[in-house]
Amino acid sequence: MGNSDSKLVFKQGILKLAEPKAIPSDDTYWTGYWKLPESNEDVFSLFSPADVRRARDVSRGNVETLISALISRLIALRRLAAFPDVDLAPPKEALNCIRVLTRILPFLYEAENLDTWEDEFFWQRRLNQTKDGSNHKPEVLFDGSNSDGLEKKQEEAKDEVAEYHRPLGEELIDALIDLLFFADFTIPRGEQLKEKVTYAIWQNGVGCNVPMQASKEMESNRTEILRLLLTLSSKSLYMPAHLVPTKGVKALTYITTCPDKQIVLSLLCSQLNTALQYNPSTWRVPYDHMIYKSPKQVHVSYCLQFLLVLLLYPVPDNGQDPPLKNYFRHFLGRLHRQQDFDFLVDGMLRTLNQPIQASTSYFPGSQKSLEWAPEMFMLFWEALQCNKRFRSYILDSKQGPEFAILVISYALEHKADAATQGVVRMCIFILQTLSTEPEFGKNLNKPFNTQANLPTSVRIPEFSGTYADFLIISIHTLMTTSKGRFDAIYPALLATINNVAPYLQDLKALSSHKLLQLFASMSAPSFLLANETNYALLQSLLESINAIIEHQYPNNRIFVRTVLKSRKRFEALRSFTLESGQAEIERLHREKKESSNVADDLVSPTRSTRHGSVDNARSPQSTRAPSLSNVPEEGGTFTIGDDEESDEESEREPMATPSYSSPSNHESQTPSRSSSLDEPLPTQLRGMSEKARGKMPANQYAFSRQSSSTSLSSHAAAIMSPTIGFSPSIHWIESWLPTLPLHTVLNLLESSSNTSTGIPPKTLPPAIEPSPPRIHLFSWTPLALGWYESLLWGFIFSSEMVVQKGTVGVWNGTNIRLFRVEQTAASGPSLTKPMGAVDAVGSNLVQRIGKLGVRGETAPARGSVRDV
Repeated sequence: MGNSDSKLVFKQGILKLAEPKAIPSDDTYWTGYWKLPESNEDVFSLFSPADVRRARDVSRGNVETLISALISRLIALRRLAAFPDVDLAPPKEALNCIRVLTRILPFLYEAENLDTWEDEFFWQRRLNQTKDGSNHKPEVLFDGSNSDGLEKKQEEAKDEVAEYHRPLGEELIDALIDLLFFADFTIPRGEQLKEKVTYAIWQNGVGCNVPMQASKEMESNRTEILRLLLTLSSKSLYMPAHLVPTKGVKALTYITTCPDKQIVLSLLCSQLNTALQYNPSTWRVPYDHMIYKSPKQVHVSYCLQFLLVLLLYPVPDNGQDPPLKNYFRHFLGRLHRQQDFDFLVDGMLRTLNQPIQASTSYFPGSQKSLEWAPEMFMLFWEALQCNKRFRSYILDSKQGPEFAILVISYALEHKADAATQGVVRMCIFILQTLSTEPEFGKNLNKPFNTQANLPTSVRIPEFSGTYADFLIISIHTLMTTSKGRFDAIYPALLATINNVAPYLQDLKALSSHKLLQLFASMSAPSFLLANETNYALLQSLLESINAIIEHQYPNNRIFVRTVLKSRKRFEALRSFTLESGQAEIERLHREKKESSNVADDLVSPTRSTRHGSVDNARSPQSTRAPSLSNVPEEGGTFTIGDDEESDEESEREPMATPSYSSPSNHESQTPSRSSSLDEPLPTQLRGMSEKARGKMPANQYAFSRQSSSTSLSSHAAAIMSPTIGFSPSIHWIESWLPTLPLHTVLNLLESSSNTSTGIPPKTLPPAIEPSPPRIHLFSWTPLALGWYESLLWGFIFSSEMVVQKGTVGVWNGTNIRLFRVEQTAASGPSLTKPMGAVDAVGSNLVQRIGKLGVRGETAPARGSVRDV
């Protein structure tokens, strides 16, 4: 279809599809769908969304016949001995069947009224033609190559009896997976490949030591097949998030529960190795990404995305005994060889470091950051959760702190971008996952000397300290400069500190200061009385302070001295009452009103210091409920003291932190992803000791998907359910104030002989008895899994949204319900995207086709995915 006339023929055929008159299944009309198009662009530009919807709504019978015809032709080609011979069994016909199916399916998924039809058409067993031909449509068979006679229509036997065929969806998926491993189509024909379909791993890495030299054409064919497999699996895009884990997607259930070990391992390792083997640092022409999208990168991104779709998929529990198992996740958890773990870590670090290297290039913008770094974080998290050996390997090989730095750096760099809030939250849960291992906390005590390799925006000026110092300061910055966007993950941030606290040594003055700043803000009356659950955050922070004192007292002299300098704050908290708290709030309001007459330039909320880059990303004070960001410090600036390392830090003012408990007013049934409180994130559980953790059932370990439906503790439920219109009472304060873990710090203060000079006791006071370290886990609930799935599909949708060479915008213009897609106007010509002669010719052709009456609806405005 290389000229305008042939395109018009194809377009006219598309219009005929929507006519009310049924087209016979053996009509040669159907062969045009796999013979005429020459490329993806032909299919997606001429088969417009309006055309698909019109045919779907007006003539569903023709759509059914089209789908059956395409699948039948694809299966027939796969079975032909000559495939993929260009003359006898053209590969173009198979690709066109794949392309048209990719174009149609999203518009069938978006129609809620077609759910029952879809289930019956794709996923119910089909009766073969009976001898009387009643109530059953004939199987669609086509003679696509009349000249060679390779395909013949089978004649019905007169004595034929009714028999069932497998569901159409299963046959399509089987054919597609076979085509991913088809000689001369997607894998090269080698001396050892005797069969047309050979489940050979595409790249060297896990399970394979010899690379497969596939051509660019073969990789392109794989890309087209993977795109259709992703499209088949994308039913989740058209469900509310809370239904995704429980309702499931039949295509994914069929693929992930495949009992054939060879197929599962070949597909798993092929995608895993392709994604991790890719080296983005190979030499390329600078600024080439502004001209075209690399087909290799498109192929790699599809491999990683479809792999994650399979790994993350929670198989619905439909009452089977034994329950169905996700074998892709199962076999990822079975990896155990060190060489495989070496390969995983090297590939992950190479991908995650590339955006940092691109941002620090000598030629700004000459390299484009890899778009799938968030997906690689997700793969790393999945490996941590489902493979205990990999988790141990990360800690034993000392790679844990390096990954932690990458995770927290990514979170800090993207915290201000509303479109990446979900990724930032995921990063925090990755941190918490790492922190549950004691070895991780111990490794944080090593000096951190590679800050210069990080983006400038996340560096701490003149930093000198350990990984633990950097982590604590970064967590403080994330909490205090996020404008309340991440208040839902404050418990996870504090749980991370709590998990590593018993193992931290030699905390420097700045990190010690940041921890006590958080305490000062969280113990302020305006914060405690703002919400009925804010005290739980204070409780978690106090547990961290206690753990450092109880377990690492001799090794944290600076931190202990900082605690002693805060004697008045701890004593004030012990004697806290509702009356005193409300009086303090009134006093601060009066002072604020009096100071409002002062010129704005004299009441800057922060001071400019040499460390300004850590603290000066302040936001204007919010009109929300009182939060850490506008909790004034009692008695002015909170300083550390006069020790040898605190001269510069003492100039700082306390950091402000948004309240975790500020309510959301969003009432949409579809979960909004612009507000943190709208997201059903993994639920925090009470800390448990190592002994109790060891007694947990095997299938309910820390992050097991199997624990997603278990009941949660009342404490966790309270934290995640802030109350609107809360009014504090004496009874409420008496319910939690006596339970605050103040005994360790108060005993330390009472035992101090010379606190006025800031010198702590030489040994831990006898009155302080160390309690066992406690591990703070989180639980996967069905709602949290829905959030996680929506995050992944947001990545997939956004990467496909911008149509370039290699991407076609599969889901553009469809009614997405899993998340909100914001419409923005398309950008005009720019220095990097000029409007030239080629664009003018293309526009002229579109206008000509439109004047002939075969143009569909205008293209939708470009969209953006919120919180991806």
